[in-house]
Amino acid sequence: MDFLRPAGWEEALAAKAEHPTAVPIAGGTDVMVEINFDHRRPDVLLDLNRIGELQEWEVGDETVRLGASVPYTRIIENLRSELPGLALAAHTVASPQIRNRGGVGGNLGTASPAGDAHPALLAGGCQVEAASVRGTRLIPIDEFYTGVKRNCLAPDELIRAVHLPKADGPQQFSKVGTRNAMVIAVCAFGIALHPKTRTVRTGIGSAAPTPIRATAAEEFLNAALEEGGFWENGKIIPPATARHFAELVAGAANPIDDVRGTAAYRRHALGVLARRTLGWTWDEYRGNERNIRCA
Repeated sequence: MDFLRPAGWEEALAAKAEHPTAVPIAGGTDVMVEINFDHRRPDVLLDLNRIGELQEWEVGDETVRLGASVPYTRIIENLRSELPGLALAAHTVASPQIRNRGGVGGNLGTASPAGDAHPALLAGGCQVEAASVRGTRLIPIDEFYTGVKRNCLAPDELIRAVHLPKADGPQQFSKVGTRNAMVIAVCAFGIALHPKTRTVRTGIGSAAPTPIRATAAEEFLNAALEEGGFWENGKIIPPATARHFAELVAGAANPIDDVRGTAAYRRHALGVLARRTLGWTWDEYRGNERNIRCA
């Protein structure tokens, strides 16, 4: 196994172009596990740890540009206001040691449906910044995942950053696991309210071959909120509406039976998570609206 350690971004892109099968490694929280268990034996490892810009972020007027290797710990500490859904998801990632090393770029590169960041990225409307010696492109998150542990990156491309709109409304993330900490999700769900566009976005993890959105559930809820004037009046969402939203979320999943849970349990749990997180986000939205009206 060859080990390449570029000193800068351009050198990394040149190395990836010369060695298209090279596996990038930064936090190493997924790659090293696969290597240690002999599940993977790449010919070339491309170490990106010397490239400082991958661990930097920039908060703009409307978006956050988050370097691919920014550790989850820094997201929790520095970006919980701008990216609350992702910060909540980051809290659930493995152990403190893993949160100090792992980043969003690794989750995206691995593209495991169980990755904790995916539901928050989907709900938040992320774009993935991919680069090669040929140039840079922004990939909408909905187009990024192509299959089980597969993504749409070209062989010579590396993930440089993600671009996420700054939260303009409440966001939530929740997952079910076999224990309270250091657990791979049996299923996970993210939701984000976007009052500026009067829309709701969702993200489902560990309940389909790829991370997905519950688009039918989103369309139903968007219509229900609009028709009922809920964005303006801030009334409580009727229980029947919340239940149907949860049923549509569960129906969007395409889970399997495995050692962590059955397909039936995953669907049931997703419905529970959807109903709960909708309630939490809407309660927060209603509280914010009341504070604005009383100010």
